[in-house]
Amino acid sequence: MTSLWGYPFVHHAIEVGVITAVVAGAAGYFVTARNMGFAVHGLAEMGFTGAAGAVLAGIAPEVGLLAACLLAALAIGLLGVRLRERDVAIGTVLAFGLGLGVLFLVLYTRYATEAFSILFGAILAVDAQDVVRSAIVGALVLAALLLVYRPLRFASIDPEVAEARGIPVRLMSVVFLVILALAVAEAVQVVGVLLIVTLLITPAGAARRLTAHPGRAILYSMLIAAGVTVGGIAGAVYTSWPVSFFVATLSLLAYLAARLAARPART
Repeated sequence: MTSLWGYPFVHHAIEVGVITAVVAGAAGYFVTARNMGFAVHGLAEMGFTGAAGAVLAGIAPEVGLLAACLLAALAIGLLGVRLRERDVAIGTVLAFGLGLGVLFLVLYTRYATEAFSILFGAILAVDAQDVVRSAIVGALVLAALLLVYRPLRFASIDPEVAEARGIPVRLMSVVFLVILALAVAEAVQVVGVLLIVTLLITPAGAARRLTAHPGRAILYSMLIAAGVTVGGIAGAVYTSWPVSFFVATLSLLAYLAARLAARPART
């Protein structure tokens, strides 16, 4: 198995994995700060519905995945800003999306291999075009986060005060959900829909245990996400077990280690 390290598909997997991890780590900080774990799950499942619909229509599932994530993000963002409203909006959109996804799979008479790979991830199947596409999407996500960083952080920490100071909280919610949709579409190819929280929540949760400083927390989150992703690929290369299993396991270990290492007074 060690000879597999010389093959291009492994190199492409590592490249895409690192790009995705950096994006997920940066977005994950705001996901945890805004208590939007349910939104991550909802967007991922809507992405699966979009992928299933794309397969039924005869187009690339990645296109359907991204389109569905973006549409769901806009719907959730416009329907609910505050936590109570947002959970109801996500549940409503998610229920409709899952029903639609089931219909698409029933109507597709052949075995939808590409759609099912969205559920579990298929990073070892990426090619050079996927690397370029991931780099473009990743650059867009990071640039957007950098552009709205200050108002988004304020709106995430104290939305009432931010709104009183003139920050468009609803607009920030919609903008972040669109950014999150892109990050979800990135992360799905690594860990799949079923384990999406592994990259978009767990590393950020571990990072926030280690420091209360936003900048350092984002950096730690990206480093942890990159470490568990590369470790997951390495584990898959040596054992032929799923990458998502190793990524999920290493993420859990990183979170537990962060909890143990965290001091009562974080810096």
